[in-house]
Order: sequence, then C-alpha cells, then structure tokens
Amino acid sequence: MPTGTAIRDVREQLFGAAERVLLRDGPSALTTRAVTAEAGCANGVLHRHFTDFDGFLTELVLDRIAKIEAQSAALRGAAGTGSLIGNLSDAVTTVFTSVAVAIVALVTFRDELRARLRAARPSGGVPLATEAVAMIASYLAAERELGRIAADADIGTLAPTLVGAGHLLFADRKSTPPDPEAVRKMVTTVMAAAVPSPPRPPAPQSPPSQLSAS
Repeated sequence: MPTGTAIRDVREQLFGAAERVLLRDGPSALTTRAVTAEAGCANGVLHRHFTDFDGFLTELVLDRIAKIEAQSAALRGAAGTGSLIGNLSDAVTTVFTSVAVAIVALVTFRDELRARLRAARPSGGVPLATEAVAMIASYLAAERELGRIAADADIGTLAPTLVGAGHLLFADRKSTPPDPEAVRKMVTTVMAAAVPSPPRPPAPQSPPSQLSAS
C-alpha cells in the first residue's frame, strides 16, 4: 500500500467484516476465508497486513479496546452535566451495542487469542469488559468528587456490577437488544443507594387553632 491511510482503510475494512461475521454467526464461524469473503477481498490481503489470523484477531480486540478508552475520556468529561443515570445508561448501551459481548465470547473460544492478549495486556482481565469497568469507575469517581453520588459510594463494587448487569441484558446476540427503559431501570436499581435523595420540602404547618373568646 502506498500510504498509511490506505493501510488503515484496509485494516478497518477487515475489522468491520470480522465484526459482522462474529455478530451474525458467532466465534466458531470466524475464519480467514469468512472475513475476507465478507470484506470482498482475497485471503492474501489479510495475511499481507497481519502475521496470521490470531494476530489479526488480537489487533481487532486491541483496536476496540482503544475505542472504549476514547469513550472513557468523553464520559468522564460529562461528569456534572445532564442526568447521572442517563449518562450511565448511555455508556452501558454504547459498550454493549458494539461488538463487546461477541468479543468476550470470541476470547473465551480461542486459546491462542487469549494467550496473545495476555502478553499484550499485562494488567490482565477480560478484554473490553475490564476496560468498560475502568471507564465506569472513572466516571463515578468524577461524579463523587462533584457530590452527585454519595461520598461513601463503593465505586469498586458499583462499576463491575453495572458492567456485569449490562452484559447480561445484551448477551443474547440472537434477540433484539433491550429497550432503553430496561437499561435505565437496571442502572437506577444498581445506583439507588449511592445517589443522594433530594431534600424533602418542609411539611406545611397547620395554622394555630383559633379559640373563640369566652
């Protein structure tokens, strides 16, 4: 390829094709032939840009991790604005309407891919799910600093609970995604104890009794 831009375009074309195959047919269907057929190119195109198929899949996962990290900066920047429950619901939906759920299944399915990702990610954890937890935790910490969640809120529990519950909502790739209200209800339930209740207005005072003069 004559330019870096062209190489990036080929990578994205192949990554997009792999995601479509993965979402449509599952991890067992993901092969070099399936990806290149979906992308409309010859098998050799993939091997010109990647050492082998597991190398290609490793780069796909790392690329999608980088996108979550970019989303994390945007989410943290939203702290103190809009609805806290709405911000969290949007973040969970963005993560799990992407290919994240399918990639977790892919990593579980392929031993060599897991080994390469362990080498590329010394911090460990489940790829994408770990980064999603870190994204949510960073946002919650910012909101705690601003007083929009309780000072004693256990972010180390809340963040993985939100991501785990979100994963369960979106995990069935054969059915339609949950509606926004279902996601919002889950987030509201998880966050219930951590979101300070607005102060109640004072109860109206009864007027003093008027005693008739005797």
